[in-house]
Amino acid sequence: MANLPQSLEGRLLFAVPKKGRLQQATLDLLAGSDIQFRRETRLDIALVKNHNIALVFLPAADIPTFVGEGRVDLGITGRDQVAEHEATSPSTEYTGVEEVLDLGFGKCSLQVQVPEKGPYTDAKDLVGKNIVTSFTGLTEQYFARLEGHVVENGFTNGGSPTRRKLKTKIKFVGGSVEAACALGVADGIVDLVESGETMKAAGLKAIDTVVTSTAVLIKSKRPADQKLVDLIASRIRGVISAQKYVLCQYNIARALLEDAKRITPGKRAPTVTTLDAQGWVAVSAMVEKKVIANSMDELTELGATDILVLAIANSRTE
Repeated sequence: MANLPQSLEGRLLFAVPKKGRLQQATLDLLAGSDIQFRRETRLDIALVKNHNIALVFLPAADIPTFVGEGRVDLGITGRDQVAEHEATSPSTEYTGVEEVLDLGFGKCSLQVQVPEKGPYTDAKDLVGKNIVTSFTGLTEQYFARLEGHVVENGFTNGGSPTRRKLKTKIKFVGGSVEAACALGVADGIVDLVESGETMKAAGLKAIDTVVTSTAVLIKSKRPADQKLVDLIASRIRGVISAQKYVLCQYNIARALLEDAKRITPGKRAPTVTTLDAQGWVAVSAMVEKKVIANSMDELTELGATDILVLAIANSRTE
């Protein structure tokens, strides 16, 4: 790693969260996609062993900026962070990010919150008040609309930055946003909510949602190697599909096959194989994990036998 800048030449740069709520799920996704790397202690760059890729570990909030400016080619971050970036740095023909894939994890909402026992029940009640947030761009856009401004690409009437025209006072706080109301710093906050437990513990309630978010795979508008970007996206898509489905296998009398196929239709169609037993077939179909228990119950009631459910390590499905 002594000549790290030289070792990055010609490699696709892939930004991933260096810490926080998205990091572990991202690392699991990379492992499932067979992206092999070893991250040295205190280094925020790791060279991938089996692909011409370098991983760059960055704060999730910074990833849209690096991808949007073309400094890195790919990135995994929250849709909330992408929206915040676009609220403050509108896309142009050559800058900005393109969403490749919704990754399905890290679900949360950016919500307007006020004290549970306070006087505010509607977001409009906060116009002209003090608001604390880590998402100043989205918050400024949100309150600009409440105040009747026309917001386009992060700016209000005439091209002036949103914040210059707002009556609502929006302050940036990098962490512990939920404490702002209790400390008298804010009348309300705009903050991320996952389970809602932190919000409730702080004596707050949500009165509106600014944006909902999940983790997303994003790319720059001019990646260094589009073919490699497509390969990585395909692998990640396969891992996500494998995580959603299981493979259900069972035997059923041919006379009952059409009823069985309605229970387990598969992604396109189930695989049906004739058994060495007159009038019987073996069926194999992908079934969503969230409904597999009910599907097994229905198959048993129908008369299916030898029902097996197998995990899918990876896949390539449309």
